[in-house]
Amino acid sequence: MKPYNILFLCTHNSARSILGEVLASTHLSGRFAGYSAGSKPSKEINPFALEIALGLGYEINTLRPKSWDEFAQPDAPKMDFIITVCDNAAGETCPVWPGNPATAHWGFADPSEITGSDEEKRQVFKDIMTGLKKRIDFLAALPIEKLDALSIQHELKKLAKI
Repeated sequence: MKPYNILFLCTHNSARSILGEVLASTHLSGRFAGYSAGSKPSKEINPFALEIALGLGYEINTLRPKSWDEFAQPDAPKMDFIITVCDNAAGETCPVWPGNPATAHWGFADPSEITGSDEEKRQVFKDIMTGLKKRIDFLAALPIEKLDALSIQHELKKLAKI
């Protein structure tokens, strides 16, 4: 069975959405291929997000901030799910996604705005990673292939409350 494609969106595509891409792609179920993008991509990935990606064994040589316009192109991978992880991106007008993917908003505060020691910043990133992982775990446990589009949409939105 082919993996489900999940696109995680955030304004700058440097932290939260990157974590979503990494967590979905490395999920033990093998059910997902993670992608990430932003409306106004940063020039680089946040070093704490990179640290987590490395710790999960993700091949970071292909990891980069990307514009969400890349995924609205006809030759882009077809997405099954589009998940915004920041409130700013959730409020923006997104491109039209080919294939009518299920969408949801799983909001997390911007970890790059946290002040404090590196250890305090690292902990905020770990907390976001844990929150995203829980939601992806629940999504992986759903019988997605047996659900209709409306049920998938409903379940995806319910996961935002976890």
